[in-house]
Amino acid sequence: MKKVLVIFICLFNWCYTVCAQEHILRYTVEAKNWNEALPIGNGRIGGMLFGGVIDDKIQLNEETVWAGEPGNNITKDYYNEVQDIRKLLFDGKYKEAQQMAITVFPKSTPKDNNYGVPYQTVGNLNLHFYNHDSVTSYQRNLNIENAIGEVSYKVNDVTYKREYFVSYPDQVMVVRLTASKPNSLNFDVGLDSPQLNHGIAAKNGKLKLIGTAGNHENKKGKITFTTLVVPKITDGELQEENNKLQVKNATEAVLLLSIGTNFKNYKDLSQNADEIAAKFINKKIQKSYSDLKNTHVQDYQSLFKRVQLSLGDAAKNSDTPTDERLKNFATSGDLSLVSLYFQFGRYLLISSSRPGGQPANLQGIWNHQLAPPWDSKYTVNINTEMNYWPAEVTNLSELHQPLFKMLEELSVTGQESAQKMYHANGWNMHHNTDIWRISGMVDGGFYGFWPMGGAWLTQHIWQHYLFTGDQKFLEQYYPVLKSAAAFYVDVLQEEPENKWLVVAPSMSPENKYINGVGITYGTTMDNQLVFDVFSNLVQASKILNKDADFAATVASLKKRLPPMQIGQHNQLQEWIKDWDNPGNKHRHISHLYGLHPSSQISPFKNPELFNAAQQTLEYRGDKSTGWSMGWKVNFWARLLNGNRAYDLIKTQLSLVHDGTEEGGTYPNLLDAHPPFQIDGNFGCTAGIAEMLLQSHDEALHLLPALPSSWTQGNVKGLKARGGFEVDIVWKNNEIKEVEITSSLGGLCRIRSQEKLFDENGLELKQSTGKNKNVFYEDIPIKRPIISEKAEKRTLELPTYFVYDLDTKKGKTYKLTSK
Repeated sequence: MKKVLVIFICLFNWCYTVCAQEHILRYTVEAKNWNEALPIGNGRIGGMLFGGVIDDKIQLNEETVWAGEPGNNITKDYYNEVQDIRKLLFDGKYKEAQQMAITVFPKSTPKDNNYGVPYQTVGNLNLHFYNHDSVTSYQRNLNIENAIGEVSYKVNDVTYKREYFVSYPDQVMVVRLTASKPNSLNFDVGLDSPQLNHGIAAKNGKLKLIGTAGNHENKKGKITFTTLVVPKITDGELQEENNKLQVKNATEAVLLLSIGTNFKNYKDLSQNADEIAAKFINKKIQKSYSDLKNTHVQDYQSLFKRVQLSLGDAAKNSDTPTDERLKNFATSGDLSLVSLYFQFGRYLLISSSRPGGQPANLQGIWNHQLAPPWDSKYTVNINTEMNYWPAEVTNLSELHQPLFKMLEELSVTGQESAQKMYHANGWNMHHNTDIWRISGMVDGGFYGFWPMGGAWLTQHIWQHYLFTGDQKFLEQYYPVLKSAAAFYVDVLQEEPENKWLVVAPSMSPENKYINGVGITYGTTMDNQLVFDVFSNLVQASKILNKDADFAATVASLKKRLPPMQIGQHNQLQEWIKDWDNPGNKHRHISHLYGLHPSSQISPFKNPELFNAAQQTLEYRGDKSTGWSMGWKVNFWARLLNGNRAYDLIKTQLSLVHDGTEEGGTYPNLLDAHPPFQIDGNFGCTAGIAEMLLQSHDEALHLLPALPSSWTQGNVKGLKARGGFEVDIVWKNNEIKEVEITSSLGGLCRIRSQEKLFDENGLELKQSTGKNKNVFYEDIPIKRPIISEKAEKRTLELPTYFVYDLDTKKGKTYKLTSK
């Protein structure tokens, strides 16, 4: 019996070690540059770990350190100019309309306005070590199982170790340094900042950095910040010299770092940065390291451990450095790297978006520059939305909250752009915003004339409701949905040819149909977005028993929106006219919004559109910027083509060092646009989830896009619309076991390529299609208009079994395939 117990314990420990190793980013050299450094964060404070031996650097961010000051970027009433551009468009004078848009809204920022401000770095925490010139056994890791960075190495016979983490409950960064031989730690602690206005002082055993974020365009920098570092040592000495702290002859040291700013909200800078930084430090100074670590790990794992994914043998490559695994991925068949990359996306969302804080921006919360690419703002013509695609399906629903808070704030500032630019009620924004919640145009009349930002962002409110069934949440954010719908009720214009109602002027994000001309009216994406805004309002109004008359008006207008169109090249048209160029490889594929993230294009309800969407993707090709390839993973998953989706993942998981190539992944697993944009990480994570579970098309579709090479595996904890949590085990590319937990009760419709049986061995009840779950959307889509030049195509789909399972709230249902 003892022998059996010992074997069991050994197997358990081996399995635990393998699982843990699957969640480690591992390196054998220190980071040479920022794209090799490793990110840690708690949603508010971010750090990039370089792991230097002689000189270590932790680059620091705080989520509210942005340039500028409160205020919108609407300087005057532009309605007459907008009307003139509309007339030119409806008269077919597209080039003239574009020229006027660029003249009224130049690409260079007008002197009396701004095009948004940059997110900026705080500075760096610097550690300098003495007599560490020759080291052996160097290891630098990031364990995303517990969100702790690690460095270890030997100098002669002494082993030095460092651990780094940022605690959400305690709101401090913690660095622990140890030496295996007593009194062997000797190092300096310093701070620096690239901010023009900053100061550093060491006093009373503390190191302090104060600073002010920068001016930008016509806005004066008014964010002030304070960074405090307090060392705790068990032995040795702590001294102050030249605005640095010196630790001498210690065995263990723990550094606590806090950051405070004066930011209270987008229009109020009344907080005291010094007091906030001191408050966080003073509350934690008495806590032991083990207490700080345990509190951090418990909080983090309460989120991270909700979902598990296993695709391959984690032990096979567990000791191989992550950059080597990335370099060899195309030929290695290292499926556990896919699992790691999936979970790394979840790690990044947990680390960059927490309730009560700011949403993850273009770089999450990690940025080492004062003027980062695209200002590291919120680009809402795809990127901000993509950041939050994993939130619901990968069981991190509460991390959506910062985005919802920003939507509430934008629904206030966006009233100014709605009124002054369009003479409309409600609220709107364009394709960019920042911490001050600007809603006006950014980047001029070619890239910025897209009044659809609010339309896309509000989809996240409705999707959160579909996943959670939280009616109190829907009640709270219903005014945001209603106000967005009110804007389009007023803004829609009757176009001259078909008398459809369209948004004019607008564009298909960042693309053009004539050389130098992108401005137009009635683009396919706009039509799809307005369709969803109106549909969501009508359904929410019914659920909450509110605004029946307004909902009736909205429903009436929705009937006059243009249908989707299939063009002469068998493609889904991007524009209201058949202007598409099959050779266009543009990174934005905005007209496929209806395929993903929306649910307007379905193989079961409108196969013509499904085929046209697939043809569009074939024309655009695979290789592109990092975030674009992340979106394409989701597209191909929705097209039920797992092999093609996996081809995109393989292309994305190609090692990029210098960022000169298009797309790929840096050694630290961050997405290369290039340069770094975090949306590609989030897009790929969401895409992998879409390959394993979909719930947008009136059913829980199990393994809808499983690649042939993913022969066996399991996933646990994915969420589906209707409040279901789903676990799946498969072998030989077939489902073996399914567990479905119902948090709300009600009908669960299941689509599978395998017959499914309950715990009594009885096949589930075949669906008649008559019963509906209130969280399954079944909204009629207009029949597409098809060009006479387009080919007639049929769609062949696998045989699916569709079942209806009546569920009770809180109950788990165990199903098998045989």
